[in-house]
Amino acid sequence: MDPETYRRRKKRKDTALFFAFAGPNLLLILVFIYFPLISNMYYSTLNWRMGSANASFAGLDNYVRLFTSPEGTEMWRVTIIFTVVTVIASMVLGLLIALALNQKIPGVTASRTAIFSPYVLSGVGVGMVWNFIFDPQLGLLGHVLRAIGSTSPEWYLDKDLALVMVIIVYVWKNLGYCAVVFIAGLQSIPSDLMEAAKIDRAGPLTRFFKVTLPLLSPTVFFLTVTNILASMQAFDLLKIMTPSGNGTNTIVFELYLQGFGPYQNAGYSAAISVVLFVVLFAITAFQMRFVEKRVHYA
Repeated sequence: MDPETYRRRKKRKDTALFFAFAGPNLLLILVFIYFPLISNMYYSTLNWRMGSANASFAGLDNYVRLFTSPEGTEMWRVTIIFTVVTVIASMVLGLLIALALNQKIPGVTASRTAIFSPYVLSGVGVGMVWNFIFDPQLGLLGHVLRAIGSTSPEWYLDKDLALVMVIIVYVWKNLGYCAVVFIAGLQSIPSDLMEAAKIDRAGPLTRFFKVTLPLLSPTVFFLTVTNILASMQAFDLLKIMTPSGNGTNTIVFELYLQGFGPYQNAGYSAAISVVLFVVLFAITAFQMRFVEKRVHYA
């Protein structure tokens, strides 16, 4: 057998082997990811009520409404505030907790477990417990405030307070994740670098900003990406604590309310989901392309 014939047969064999192993997975990806994605793009151009057999072509009207209507503007405002505050607060508090728990002190293992525990709890269960705490009449916070001569704010009626409430709960639930990841990053920093900084008489703040923080840049980058994606897709806490979305209509929650909630506007909901996909893809691509250049891996 000449070499050219052998190479062709080997190439056909390798190709057949590849499709034998990867083919089922590729088929599942096409059926359950790309086909729904393309279908959803089509649905976003329709004026269609969920469950209705009739739909009319709307073109780009749903997208225009998303970016120009008052409810669309409010949705973007709430999404940006919720995402920015939760990401920054979770990472800053998580880093401070990680610095405190990255010490060889009694009870540090139990403390780490206690900090991380809320992250693995069900968002539905966490939301129900915090509903009891924030309830102005029956809640624990209301009892404490009345005991010191104050009154409980109307967390559920005031739109701004409702947003503050869900931000507090979301940060409380997720900062343990940031803390654990930061602890892993801190423990990967070579101890000889810190010893050298101490020998050079660098103070605690100088060591933190000149040594620790630069070496934590891969961890900060990872948490920034994952936290932004997670915050923009937050749903369970918002649904349980504010079922009607009073002031907490982030993009995912608005998607649910429009498609499956009281409005039943599937076409508009599909347009929101398409925009959400594009936004998440753009944010991730931007971070990978530009932010990662500032990350020091060695």
